[in-house]
Amino acid sequence: MALTPVEIRHVKLARSPFGYGRGATDRLLEEIVDSFEQVWRERADLEDKLERLESDIARYRDVETLLRKTLVSAERSAQELKDQARREADVILTESHSEARLIKQRALAELEHLRGEASRIRSLLRSALAMVDEQDGEDEAIEAA
Repeated sequence: MALTPVEIRHVKLARSPFGYGRGATDRLLEEIVDSFEQVWRERADLEDKLERLESDIARYRDVETLLRKTLVSAERSAQELKDQARREADVILTESHSEARLIKQRALAELEHLRGEASRIRSLLRSALAMVDEQDGEDEAIEAA
């Protein structure tokens, strides 16, 4: 059983003619030594536990720092990817507009070409019809004569 400092202070040892009684004094000293050894072991155990806990805290702080850095890096990477995707989308959109304008210009040029061809064909048809009408007029004049 561990003795407290208050208990030790209030111990009354039996006196003998040559001082304190040897048996009672030896028992008290033995109890004090046992109590002191127990306290000393508990103190050593607590110091070990404190050292382990401080080590754990340091490790957790390192992990926390690493997680924070990882999070910041991930956020930065995500932002860079968003920016890159936005830039690529802008480039694709610009290229699409350019290609659309080029297609429209080609279509308009083809339309003008086809209108010109249609106009030329109409002109040729009119000439051919005029020649046919002229031929019919001559044929009718020959038949009438």
